[in-house]
Amino acid sequence: MIQPRTVYDWFARSADAYGDDAVALEVVGEGRLTYARLRDLAERLASRLVAEAGGTRPRRVGLLASRSVTAYAGYLAVLRAGAAVVPLNPEHPSARTADIMKAAEVDLVLADASGADTDLGVPVVLVGPQELSRLAEGPEPDLPHGKHDPDDLAYIIFTSGSTGTPKGVPVQHRNISAYLDQVASRYEIAPGSRLSQSFELTFDGSVHDLFVAWAGGGTLVVPQRSQLLSPVKTINNLRLTHWFSVPSLISFASRLATLKPGSMPTLRWSIFGGEPLTLDAAREWRAAAPGSRLEVLYGPTELTISCTAYRFPDDPNQWPHTPNGSAPIGTAYPVCDLLLLDEDGQPSDRGELCVRGPLRFPGYLDPANNTGRFLTPDGRPGGSEPLTDRHWYRTGDRVALCDGHLIHLGRTDHQVKIRGHRIELGEIEAVLRQQPGVREAIVLAVPAADGEPELHAAVGGTDCTSDGLYSALHERLPPYMLPRRITVLDQLPLNNNGKIDRRALRERLGRSR
Repeated sequence: MIQPRTVYDWFARSADAYGDDAVALEVVGEGRLTYARLRDLAERLASRLVAEAGGTRPRRVGLLASRSVTAYAGYLAVLRAGAAVVPLNPEHPSARTADIMKAAEVDLVLADASGADTDLGVPVVLVGPQELSRLAEGPEPDLPHGKHDPDDLAYIIFTSGSTGTPKGVPVQHRNISAYLDQVASRYEIAPGSRLSQSFELTFDGSVHDLFVAWAGGGTLVVPQRSQLLSPVKTINNLRLTHWFSVPSLISFASRLATLKPGSMPTLRWSIFGGEPLTLDAAREWRAAAPGSRLEVLYGPTELTISCTAYRFPDDPNQWPHTPNGSAPIGTAYPVCDLLLLDEDGQPSDRGELCVRGPLRFPGYLDPANNTGRFLTPDGRPGGSEPLTDRHWYRTGDRVALCDGHLIHLGRTDHQVKIRGHRIELGEIEAVLRQQPGVREAIVLAVPAADGEPELHAAVGGTDCTSDGLYSALHERLPPYMLPRRITVLDQLPLNNNGKIDRRALRERLGRSR
């Protein structure tokens, strides 16, 4: 069997093998497509993109679509056309979308019906349900099979940036192919397997969903967003066999009182990532899906979705006990090298996790963001030298090695994860400080009543109101980055060194819930 060289090759191999004998995509409310039909549609869309680009291979294509056939066929089409996918969320503020498109140097945009009224400043290929039908009935596409290099970019995902500007994380075809080499065969996927698609395309967990499903001949099942808030009902109604989401969706199911023992009989695999999974939540989920294997994945976007995994023993009596009550993040994939550095920069069994190997991205889209994020091959702070495959990526996560498994201890900086979204608190603070009347701003993650973290902001200033600041943020930031509460103070508390006293502020914001 020929080893796939690009992400599209992983899908095409299954399309060759299964054709019309297996369903590749099922979008709730829109229908089902076999592997043969999905490939045909992707080829036709790719031909449209090439034509829109003047008959040449586009370089980077924005994908402004969500939970539609256009979104997933479009993802394949961009790859088939030889371009890098730049996922854009139709629900994000237009200013943020414009910033991302400018930074990514997007040539054109493929959009579904949700992008119909969007002025993006570049050519837009708008493909709604009617256009999809016309495409399917049109002439066969004339699309040459160009040679795509594994070093070409497959996608660019933008994460929160501490300077107020999103950071572009480019991932090469060789990165995602190396990832699929590690995980595609882990979950016993074959025709008949039904995999959830809980993540938005702007979240790299979606790439796992798409191509782990398609690499094995499974069906990618796409619920409506509202269905995700009722996980148990959705899993049963859609007869899902594989579930992958952030752990916070367990909390939704628990609050609905639907996580009853044996309530999810169809599940064979349950995978969680994006934020810590508490052992209590894992036990509750496992009791509701007793026939399901349970696994935790860990990894930042820069390391191509995940670089470590922990699989729970089948017998809950053999589950670990950890100091923080969270599941281990496990052990590294064999292709990854790990290095733990203590506060003095010395190798240790506890400290900041640094990783290198074929999953590591080639460096940020803006090279200025590389500063401080890499170590030289011998573990020293990196300078201005060109990055090589032997350089270490500093994750900013503190971990400890315990009984052969890594335990996540938190962040080394002010980056947090809220319901699976990685957020630089500094980006929100930077936008707040740009508002009239604001002298200083601090954003903290404060435990909510249900134990999940939520964002609270405090600003020092005059002539500004919480409502006004919230409205300003709403125009600049996606919903998951909006603070639950904004408190305006005459002066933020200071410590003995004259610095903002984050501990005192955290206590004050916690009391104000």
